[in-house]
Amino acid sequence: MLVRRLERRTLLQRRTEGSRTPQLIAANVDTLFIVTSCNDDLNVARLERYLALANEAGTTPVIVLTRADQVADVEPYRDQVASLQRGLEVVTLNAKSPDAARTLAPWCSPGQTIALVGSSGVGKSSLLNTLSAKAPEEAQLTGSIREQDSKGRHTTTSRSLHAIAGGGWVIDTPGIRALHISDISVGLDLLFAEIAELAPLCRFGNCTHSHEPECAVQAAVASGTLDPVRVERWRKLLDENQSNTLIQSGPRRNKVTKAPKKPRGR
Repeated sequence: MLVRRLERRTLLQRRTEGSRTPQLIAANVDTLFIVTSCNDDLNVARLERYLALANEAGTTPVIVLTRADQVADVEPYRDQVASLQRGLEVVTLNAKSPDAARTLAPWCSPGQTIALVGSSGVGKSSLLNTLSAKAPEEAQLTGSIREQDSKGRHTTTSRSLHAIAGGGWVIDTPGIRALHISDISVGLDLLFAEIAELAPLCRFGNCTHSHEPECAVQAAVASGTLDPVRVERWRKLLDENQSNTLIQSGPRRNKVTKAPKKPRGR
């Protein structure tokens, strides 16, 4: 007999191309392991999309750099991602090594739920097999990557929940080829905190930080204290979020959902 439904503490979701309703990924996730590898697949702009998603959902993001055993020096890869967000945890490991479970143990204690997200071929299924200590006959299928572009093929086609050997639960998800930004506001402000903090210092409250006089963000770029490439990535995600976030208009009992107007001045 159904007595009550527990409210979700966190909810990971994304909007797919052409859909008016978001696709649910996972709920009640404590930590999101954003998995990428120490090779040409590492893409900071794509990682920022995952971080915005995690921030908006209310879950704690951790960047997991796999294939650390296959490069001479992991520090250049770590340096690329460590500054993407304040207080961001970054770990490097070999997803197939038992040491990986020990490295990730602080987030995998009893009562904790983690989810693995990332592109195909970055080692999510290998990492799941290590964390859950699965026997060979029960292990998730894993695939190889193409040498020419370091990209993998889909081996996981559906979401699944598995018990972690030392406690907790892990959710495996299929590789995501395109992660569109929509319905995200808090997530972007947390990701680009250095820009969000400067915005109130601009002369105009609706400053786009592109051409207005007395813009604090452009002043920081000019002085060298703010990376202009980072500002461009922020602007791209902000515009995409505004273009993809549906709005409701009309009388209270007869609201119509429609796409927003394209932002001006960017």
